Amino acid sequence: MESIQVFEKLAVDYDQWFDANSYAYKSEILAVQKFIPKYSHTLEIGVGTGRFAVPFNIKVGVEPAKAMADIARRRGIEVHNAKAEELPFADGSFDLVLMVTVICFFQNPIQSLKEAQRVLKPGGRLVIGMIDKDSPVGRIYELKKNENEFYRQANFYSIGQVMEWLTELGFGQPKICQTIFKNPVGLTAIEPVKDGYGEGVFVVIAVENS
Repeated sequence: MESIQVFEKLAVDYDQWFDANSYAYKSEILAVQKFIPKYSHTLEIGVGTGRFAVPFNIKVGVEPAKAMADIARRRGIEVHNAKAEELPFADGSFDLVLMVTVICFFQNPIQSLKEAQRVLKPGGRLVIGMIDKDSPVGRIYELKKNENEFYRQANFYSIGQVMEWLTELGFGQPKICQTIFKNPVGLTAIEPVKDGYGEGVFVVIAVENS
């Protein structure tokens, strides 16, 4: 609950980070874009202020922090006040489910992945953008997370851990890419997007629902 309170209190600060760190934001957009084809029924879990839903034309989001959801609604997104562990949608409602830098804040990440799988159609795609705990910059994030208002409440995971959960749930073979190979604060250019993981702090995993 404490992490939700932080996002309630600092929603505007969170949203302004993307403008202040535009090269990091654009790098993340390019990495996520690599695995998002054109779908008609799409959902973002942890939609925040809509910074990722808008460029990918995602019209439906879930967000438990009201202050964040209000900003996303002003950007034209239909936001449901709910948590990832209990989604208010019928089975097989979506072709695509997106999660960006939110799995580290879920109270129960495995249940959240199960719910994402439930609301996906057979053959639908789950796309997860996340901070890789085991990357060089990710290790710095882990060491210094208590200095950050947002990440103080986070549980960072390795890519191996998340892929293990996805395999246990029966998702298909993952596609993976990475970006941001230095501290994202103060970047002076867009970072490249490379296949695989282990170097970049921001990693995108895409899997198909069975």
